[in-house]
Amino acid sequence: MISAQAKESFERIFVHAARMRLAVDGGACDIVPVGFDAMARPRGARIAVLTISSLHFRLLIALRFVDDDATRGYFVGANARQPLHEVFMEIANLCCGAMNQALAEHFPDLGMSTPYLLDGASIDALSALEPGHLAAFDVTVGASVRIGATLCVCANGPVDFHVDVHALERENSAVAETAGELEFF
Repeated sequence: MISAQAKESFERIFVHAARMRLAVDGGACDIVPVGFDAMARPRGARIAVLTISSLHFRLLIALRFVDDDATRGYFVGANARQPLHEVFMEIANLCCGAMNQALAEHFPDLGMSTPYLLDGASIDALSALEPGHLAAFDVTVGASVRIGATLCVCANGPVDFHVDVHALERENSAVAETAGELEFF
């Protein structure tokens, strides 16, 4: 059982993390919610899948991309020797890490998987997990690179929390101000 407030919070966290991490060098990032059944399923798409788990829920983040010239140019750029899927999985991992940090304030018992790559047709298997919440987004980064994003949340019990977008933005400002400083433990 996932409350409406929790569903909105999962989505807010994703949108914030995507704008922060999927857009290279802070570039443009347009995110539009779409119905899961209505989302594009292009041929040849691959999916980077990551999981954030707690005692209360399991969140799967599926980021769909196509290996075309525009996507390769945007994400790989000058590092043309590295395959797109490797670069994209690193970026997906950063996005998931940002989500993990935001969720950790509400759920201190989180674990995060390493990204793995699936065929694009695998996205249709998510409904078999009988999620408590399934949300899909069409993400456009740069001028024309399109990424499909799906959040799939399966709950082990009641999940209810609220995330304030302004708090996320303040947290990012604090992180940006301390970037590059050394920490001693």
